[in-house]
Amino acid sequence: MRLGQPLMLSAKIHRGTPGNLRRLARVLQRGGLVAVPTETVYGLAANALDGAACGRIFRAKRRPANDPLIVHVADLSMLGRIAESNGAVAKLARAFWPGPLTLVLHRTQVVPDVVTAGLSSVAVRMPAHPLLRRLLRLTGLPLAAPSANPFGYVSPTTAAHVRDGLGSAIAHILDGGPCRHGLESTIVDVRNPRRPMLLRPGVITAEQLARVLGVPVRARSQRRNPAIPVVAPGLMARHYSPLRPLCTHRRISAAMVARASPDEAWICFRQPDWAGTAPNVFWLSTHGDLDQAGRRLFALLRRLDLGAWTRLHAELAPAHGPGLAINDRLRRAAAK
Repeated sequence: MRLGQPLMLSAKIHRGTPGNLRRLARVLQRGGLVAVPTETVYGLAANALDGAACGRIFRAKRRPANDPLIVHVADLSMLGRIAESNGAVAKLARAFWPGPLTLVLHRTQVVPDVVTAGLSSVAVRMPAHPLLRRLLRLTGLPLAAPSANPFGYVSPTTAAHVRDGLGSAIAHILDGGPCRHGLESTIVDVRNPRRPMLLRPGVITAEQLARVLGVPVRARSQRRNPAIPVVAPGLMARHYSPLRPLCTHRRISAAMVARASPDEAWICFRQPDWAGTAPNVFWLSTHGDLDQAGRRLFALLRRLDLGAWTRLHAELAPAHGPGLAINDRLRRAAAK
């Protein structure tokens, strides 16, 4: 069924009460799925040590088996069950965990192959959202949780977004309100702590990572060699994509909008002084705030995708800080 059409909804949205958290913890312990809030985007969680449970994530999302999952942990002792730590992990954990940072590490044998796409590495992070942290404590389990949406579509930043996309495929959604950041976590490969590599930009930047580690953090080439396996999610050339065609622009001007068809929608980075009351001009931030733009990006793409627009246009953000993450998502969303 096409996104945006009415669904026969079965998923129940749960408030984060103590009773509901205990109930959802039991669902996860028994091998079920629960959509959970994080500070980045909503995730679809399962027991990361249960291969059959994690297989249900792939089926619900229609996700390809070669795209590994991120595993969420409550603390460093839980991390030690699933991954091999090193000096870089200790430094980064002190600086950024709990928070929107994912580390790619060597896995231990307790992690099922389905979680890692059969690779020797595993992607791990310690989330900051208080409800997810309570759920991790209650289950006593690491939780695999990719974004809670059909594979490749725009990531969800509210419980309603999850229900719109997966409401007929899952039974439980934990409502933690709108996501604080609205962009997926930064991913850095620190299997070799002397040569860390940034795989996906996020609100934590390569410069911040380098200051903590004391060594440069290289960015992975955007031209991925298809012969090299993907070691973390969100690295496909086309991802985070609305159903409407999307074009990116360095700048959007009044002249560009005037020349185009009125059934095309335009997303400016900041509110333009020439927009007036134009019904097809939107913006990510009123005054050019990168954090606000990141929070609004996916929600606005989803809203416009449900409209009658024939094409979407998006202006790239300033190329620094979280702007690099915004531009990464927009370019993947626009890829053919």
